[in-house]
Amino acid sequence: MNRLQRFQHLYAFFLYSLTSLSWVLRKDYLKFFHHRIGAHSYTHPRKEYFNLFFYKAIYYFFFIVLPLVLLDLSWWQVGLGFVIMHLIEGITLGLVFQLAHVVEGTNFPTPNAQGNMEDAWAVHQLRTTANFAPDSKLAAFLCGGLNRQIEHHLFPKICHVHYPALSVIVRHTAQEFGLPYLENKTFFIALQSHYRMLRKLGKDAFVPSTTVQPTVLPFPLIKLA
Repeated sequence: MNRLQRFQHLYAFFLYSLTSLSWVLRKDYLKFFHHRIGAHSYTHPRKEYFNLFFYKAIYYFFFIVLPLVLLDLSWWQVGLGFVIMHLIEGITLGLVFQLAHVVEGTNFPTPNAQGNMEDAWAVHQLRTTANFAPDSKLAAFLCGGLNRQIEHHLFPKICHVHYPALSVIVRHTAQEFGLPYLENKTFFIALQSHYRMLRKLGKDAFVPSTTVQPTVLPFPLIKLA
């Protein structure tokens, strides 16, 4: 696994494109039937089983069955269109969230010995999140404001059209308390930063295996019948 991670900066973007396909065909089912979230166990009400399979069936009908019935296309053309649609959606989702968290400057804190995060919740958001293309109206429109991920984390119930005004307050407050306010001015600057992070983390993850020397026992080995 470590050897493969050395090259993650080369194959990660292809894996991002599979995000949406995995979500619609696999992930929802795995999450639903996995009856634990961390240390917590849970069971779904019966109606949620109906909701999962009923609405999944509706989705498959509208996006796969209906095009096969109504369009003058062969099955492989419909299938190819379905896959391409999800590949584009997957790479878009993957990049939006990766450029907001896995870039240079962001922290990756771990819990202490008691299993607790030592930073306050808001401080944690500032240390682990970065904005990208904050002044781009196009990015704000296409991402629904998620390019200002800091404000999205701090104020998830406030409409993203207010994020530009909020960002001024958040930035000044962060400076007042000596906290980071991370952002990359353009999408491509953030993309380059993410690429460098993937390369660095992949290189750091690789630990060459060492030859294990045979252990010499201080007593003869007894063979059991």
